[in-house]
Amino acid sequence: MSPLEPRKEWEKLLALAKQNCPKEDLELLELAYEFAAEAHKGQLRASGDPYIIHSLATAQKLAELKLDLPTIIAGLLHDVPEDTPTTIKDIEKNFGAEIAKLVGGITKLGKIKYRGMERYAENLRKMFVAMSDDIRVVLIKFADRLHNLKTLDSLPAEKRWRIAQETLEIYAPIADRLGMGQIKGELEDWAFKYVYPEEYKWIMEIIPREHKAREKHIEKIRRQVAEELAKNNIATAKINIHGRAKHAYSLYKKLICPGINRDIAKIYDLIALRIIVPTVADCYSTLGVIHTIFKPLPGRIKDYIAQPKPNGYQSLHTSVFTDNGEIVEFQIRTTQMHEEAEFGIAAHWNYKEHNGNLNKQNIKWINELLEWQKQIKDNEQFLQTVKLDVFQNRIFVLTPRGDVIDLPEGATPIDFAYHVHSSLGDRCVGAKINDQLMNLGSQLKSGDIVEIITDKNRKGPSADWLEIVKTSVAKSKIKTAINKLKDDSKNHFWKK
Repeated sequence: MSPLEPRKEWEKLLALAKQNCPKEDLELLELAYEFAAEAHKGQLRASGDPYIIHSLATAQKLAELKLDLPTIIAGLLHDVPEDTPTTIKDIEKNFGAEIAKLVGGITKLGKIKYRGMERYAENLRKMFVAMSDDIRVVLIKFADRLHNLKTLDSLPAEKRWRIAQETLEIYAPIADRLGMGQIKGELEDWAFKYVYPEEYKWIMEIIPREHKAREKHIEKIRRQVAEELAKNNIATAKINIHGRAKHAYSLYKKLICPGINRDIAKIYDLIALRIIVPTVADCYSTLGVIHTIFKPLPGRIKDYIAQPKPNGYQSLHTSVFTDNGEIVEFQIRTTQMHEEAEFGIAAHWNYKEHNGNLNKQNIKWINELLEWQKQIKDNEQFLQTVKLDVFQNRIFVLTPRGDVIDLPEGATPIDFAYHVHSSLGDRCVGAKINDQLMNLGSQLKSGDIVEIITDKNRKGPSADWLEIVKTSVAKSKIKTAINKLKDDSKNHFWKK
């Protein structure tokens, strides 16, 4: 494969920037390209490409995400201080404080090296601080990592595995928590073949075969639904119906789930039909039309518009029986919901107004992390908290008032209670899940409505709960309460 030509890649970046930043003066972007090209002059990647190709690919991805011009420029310059004699001060002098700050944040994250879960706690702490300071830093890191994954074949096998494993364990889950479905899927799929090569080969044999088998049927369903929507005057001029193929790694994880047991026939959303309409009212009208054509599968109608996922994802999902007995999934959303589902925080973040500061409501989990960092000084304990409470698969459950509580998979009513408030956990004596009295050790599922039953006379938690709870936050609060009870008991004894 012949090396890429920097000038052609620069022209691609310029075209993207003109398209997605039409109101910006792009002179500074051109200056940044010339500055980076000169700084990296003579440097080659392991692939044999000029080093500037990586910088351009990073900036291109940021432009595709429609991010602001300072972020795209920082993407172009992100490796300059680490890999050349040029300093952050030089960047600030030429491009200003905002861009220099972003490049400085990336330079710090560049020092994060994956050496197993036990040895990078301090660097992870730095990453979360950087995210809270300016979320654009981690978005640049995603773009940087994506291009690195695409060129992994040039690296030694051990290094390939390390970078891919780190991507699956750290970067993809963070992208998911930020609601960036497209980036999460890309990161996972590029890393998949290096971490699980045999499984990757198996999945890549399944996907083309199954797509071909289902393609004609899906196209027939698509035409049928489009005709019915037109008859019902649902945004016929603007409606967009298309099939969405499932990401390879996501399909693999689903196939190995209990109950699926590698049976591809049980994967209803291998090719889902996604319907994008202008308004929320159109979403519900479309759902009604689909259910008049096809019989819905019980328990498979999910309203993520009324109850969004913790990462902000909104859509209506339904699985239906089609004429030949096959099951097909539909996803229905507005254009804005679609943009936010694909690009998460990058889709709606107003950098000019907020200058990269986090929206406290949407990114509450990062603020919680910063609090845990202050409270949990022990690195091993902090890592355990991060693994369980951040990088684990997420569920969302509801309070009786309809508030959404974001918890890791496998969480219990006790975890729920301590997530709401320490005093609610300490006084917890029982729980109702969907109006049914349930054991405190019951595992919660997404969509459950949880009501905690309390006793105001209860003095504190039981030590047995430490074996039941899933989240390290709940464990920490239980230990604190138990120690306080012991101290109070001692003080009472000595007073007597």
